[in-house]
Amino acid sequence: MVAFKSILDNDLYKFTQQQAVLELFPNVRVEYRFKNRGTQRFSPEFLTILNEHIQKMSELRLSKDEYSWIKREIPFFKPQYLEYLRNYRFKPQEVDISLDEDNDLVLSINGPWASMILWEVPLMALISELYFSTIDTDWNYDDVQVLANEKAKRLFDAGCFFADYGTRRRRFLELQKWNNSIFSSYNDLNYSGSGTNYFVGTSNVMLAMRERVKPIGTMAHEWIQAMQAIEGIAHCNYHALQNWVRVYNSDLGIALTDTLGSDLFFDNFNKRLSKLYDGVRHDSGSPFEFTDKVIKHYQKMGIDPMSKVIIFSDGLDVDKAIAIKKYCVGKIKCSFGIGTHLTNDFENSPALNMVIKLWSVNGFPVVKLSDTEGKENGRKDAVEIVKWIVKNQLEKNQLEKKECPICGNISLVEKKGEFNFTPPPNVNNGKLIIIPNAEWEECEKCKEAILLPELIKELDKYRRMEL
Repeated sequence: MVAFKSILDNDLYKFTQQQAVLELFPNVRVEYRFKNRGTQRFSPEFLTILNEHIQKMSELRLSKDEYSWIKREIPFFKPQYLEYLRNYRFKPQEVDISLDEDNDLVLSINGPWASMILWEVPLMALISELYFSTIDTDWNYDDVQVLANEKAKRLFDAGCFFADYGTRRRRFLELQKWNNSIFSSYNDLNYSGSGTNYFVGTSNVMLAMRERVKPIGTMAHEWIQAMQAIEGIAHCNYHALQNWVRVYNSDLGIALTDTLGSDLFFDNFNKRLSKLYDGVRHDSGSPFEFTDKVIKHYQKMGIDPMSKVIIFSDGLDVDKAIAIKKYCVGKIKCSFGIGTHLTNDFENSPALNMVIKLWSVNGFPVVKLSDTEGKENGRKDAVEIVKWIVKNQLEKNQLEKKECPICGNISLVEKKGEFNFTPPPNVNNGKLIIIPNAEWEECEKCKEAILLPELIKELDKYRRMEL
């Protein structure tokens, strides 16, 4: 039966972002829009039923048991946020739905960001479940549990850490419940033989509570998209990551990389952030090329890639996950967020290819570009403008690099911050010298530091003290 019974039947990253919005941007207003990337179409009857279910969403509220569980099991949620969530109610008037002349769904959500942010996942799940219960009904679920077992065995046998990311495009809730129960049983029965729990959890908070597994999730594209309007386009990744740290410190340390393409992301992902975040998430483009890019970035920053992790979540199936796992072995840790392949994998009845993305922030259009052609989202003119800004920013960053006097490569970049220098034994007794607020240049190729005159003067003070 298609009906939402819990306000927690939603993905964790919606709640984590809601807390961050309330803390940092409580007055921001936004618009979200639905996009159907596929060929399936809808009907007036479907629209009527969808609207009825949207109206019923106003009845959902956090129960006492749910409140107690969140308070006990999710420590990064703050008391003031839990009080907000306890009093939160969906407002159906914030959602506008209709059909266009081609019977495609037109849907928008308008209002305060802090209130709007929880709508996306339930709406997508409703659209999917209703479509497959009213329009595409020529399918059955006779073998779904057998299929779930086969997928679990292959993932466990390959040593793939994986999570259920399937809420948004699920065919029906019971299937997602069965999956989580089956995958958890492989952990409970020690199927791996080594005590390793390869099923690491689910993005769905309600199911995490009911199946006693870990809720999984950090940030989504909307968090970085919003920074385009709030902080600026060229460095939206940097500000998104910095603002996330303001709320969560060292918790929830997985950075999403492809909102405006991963090249711009890694230009913003400086050494401090690279060390602070546990890893990155891949959501578009070649996973193998991305892996090489991530490893190269960490090596450039002087960080052991094996101390970091990549979360892969771009349209995965079991075959793709196993191939990526083999590629990463001995290079970098990896884990997999698998969605539609787990909760809507039916022969001759394809899942809906749909998204609900942020469209504007305080009236300012925002976009998502990604590393895959065709996954762009946003107003067409805004997409073209942002592409131009990103291209020029990357060119500017490259031009700002100078020739290294040691290795001759055009790879010298400016550095600011704390400079650490270990002198010879006759200076400062060989003890480490720390210069705060220093400026110098560093070669990205040979890693040599080129000292600027002011820093040389500071270090020379220690030498003169020994004379």
